[in-house]
Amino acid sequence: MMFKVLPLLLILLCCTPLAEIQSRTYRMGFQNLPPRPDVNQALQTLELWTKRADAAIFHIDVPWKGLIEGKTPQELLAANQLPVANYFRQKNLMLVVMLDITNGLNRAEEAPELVAAGRSLKETSIQNLYRAYALAVTQLIQPDYLGLAAETNLIHLANPGLYSVLVSAVNAAANDVGKLKPGIKRFVSLQVDTAWGRFQGNNVFIGAEQDFLDFPFLQAVGLSSYPYLAHYNTPEEIPLDYLSRVVKGHNLPTLLVEGGWSSSSGTGFNSNPNLQARYIRQMAQQADQAKLLGVFQLQFADLDGKAFYPDGNLPGNLEPFLHLGLVTSDLDPKPALAAWDQLFARALR
Repeated sequence: MMFKVLPLLLILLCCTPLAEIQSRTYRMGFQNLPPRPDVNQALQTLELWTKRADAAIFHIDVPWKGLIEGKTPQELLAANQLPVANYFRQKNLMLVVMLDITNGLNRAEEAPELVAAGRSLKETSIQNLYRAYALAVTQLIQPDYLGLAAETNLIHLANPGLYSVLVSAVNAAANDVGKLKPGIKRFVSLQVDTAWGRFQGNNVFIGAEQDFLDFPFLQAVGLSSYPYLAHYNTPEEIPLDYLSRVVKGHNLPTLLVEGGWSSSSGTGFNSNPNLQARYIRQMAQQADQAKLLGVFQLQFADLDGKAFYPDGNLPGNLEPFLHLGLVTSDLDPKPALAAWDQLFARALR
């Protein structure tokens, strides 16, 4: 029996190109997010992660305060994102921009800077500021992919009224961008854990089909997923079609634009560095299953909460996201970094 099986295995191996076994369809990358608000450490972090990336992402909160005060979108971009975008271009990284126009830590609420100013996305003038900013990003940054709103299905669930306003503003911005630069692929991102009913606690898959209907301009899809917050105790519990099922039936380029697994336990979840490394490996299987074009970890390094909030008033809803990095806040490697490097070493096809 052994002699019959062995030739068959040899035939299968010979007929399967090595590139198919040890390759990836997706580019990999991070956001320019240093562990502390320090220029030197920001440069050091950039140097470390761009060696193990062929893509980069900006996840940008619309700078409402500056825009309301009368600063132009061009001024704000030139002072912040543009120099880094030029750096990414010099390194030949595929560039993705994800605009966030609501509260990233509480999707039921509007952006904190809008709330602080007593303004709202419901105002036409505020929507026009967002549209102008999206156009400036298109002109100056010229990303390959432009996300015009983040986690829209979660906003729909958390605040239907806000979602309705967002749909109008985003479609208008998409039309503006399409006229200016039709080659830039426009998208919104969907929250995977919400689509699977994990955040709701009922674990009933509801998908995100309404979003596909409400944003007919979609030329790509972004996905966001934090399974450790969605009551998965181990990465191996996550279904292999966790990402692919959300976009099933839609033949669109798909990118995982944010996500990860904490290396440390926190309120409502238990984790460790080994679990985080296992998640990176499991994420790769999901990415293969979904035939993703991009996989992004927003954080390369852990965030030093005390450095960003020296007064000790760290927002409680930020705490679960401090330890998503593949290295510590002192840039020491964790086991997840080796897992990432193994994936990145695969040939891109």
